Formats: sequence, C-alpha cells, structure tokens
Amino acid sequence: VSTVVQCINQPIVRASITLHNPESGLPNTSAAFRHIYANHGLSGLWHGTSAGILKTVPKYCSAIIVKDIMEEHLPRPDPASPTYDSDRLWRSAAKSATAGVAGAALTNPLDVIRNEMFKTNLSLTETVKSLYRQMGYRFVSRGMGKNMIAVAIPVGCTIFFTDALIQFTTKNTNRNQPDRQQQAK
Repeated sequence: VSTVVQCINQPIVRASITLHNPESGLPNTSAAFRHIYANHGLSGLWHGTSAGILKTVPKYCSAIIVKDIMEEHLPRPDPASPTYDSDRLWRSAAKSATAGVAGAALTNPLDVIRNEMFKTNLSLTETVKSLYRQMGYRFVSRGMGKNMIAVAIPVGCTIFFTDALIQFTTKNTNRNQPDRQQQAK
C-alpha cells in the first residue's frame, strides 16, 4: 500500500522540493509541474521514486520496531490510578516520539539521496557516488534537523493518534459492555 501511495504522491513531492530550491524561481506547484515536464518529460515527475520507496518501508518498519521496544520497556500505568487514562496517553506520546525520531534518523540518508536526485537528475547509483565523492559519509546526516521536522513529527503523530484511537475505542467498548462477573450471576 505504501508503495502505491509513494508512486501516486511522487509528482507532488518532486514539485514541492523543486519549489523549495530558491534558484528555481517558480511561483507555485503548477508551475513546478510544468517546469519538470518541459525539462524532463512525463517520467521526470516520477524521478526519485526508487529512493522514495526505498525509504518508506524502512522508515515505518524501524519506527514500529522502536515503538514495540518502548512498549516492552516503559513502565505500564497503574489501572487503579485516577490519572490512568492520561498516563496511558503520556506513555503513548513517549513511544511515538521516540519511534518517529528513530524512523527519521535511520532513513535520513535516503531522503538526502532522493532530494539530490531531484536537483541533479542523476540515477540512484550515480547520485550516491556523487554524494560520497563530495562529502564522504557525512552526506548521511545532511539536513537531519529539517528531516526531524518533516519526517519524525508525521510518523510520531501517526503512531500516537493510532494508539490514542485504540485506547479511546477500547475504553468506550469496555464501558458499554456489561461486566463479565455481572453476566455470570
């Protein structure tokens, strides 16, 4: 599913990154689409899809693995506590933030590669070689701060809101069902 979404979304990603280049001089997304099409053809709108797909699966897999590890190691809230519901949300926030940061950090090199592919119009392999020649292995951390905002926040929020929705629906489902001990009587 994420691969299909990545392919569908790629022209928008390419256009928005093109717009962020101050040298582009393009006023809006439509102009960026036209510019990419005029200079690189229809396939140019999907240039960089390979790097995008290569980063999507590891980003979410690493985030989910980190979330699961946090789930195992964080102390569980006390169900008898008057702040049990908010304690569960705070625990979820800690898991989600850590998972989002891990996913963003581990896949940052692929974001660098994809963005460089947009700038240079080189292939995936040629882009990696070029980055390595220019920066050595330092390229893997290039733009890490911006990537934390662009990737860690959405991934962390996705995980947090999923947890919160599950907690909310579980809480309401449990409230609406009669107590099993009551049913046994």
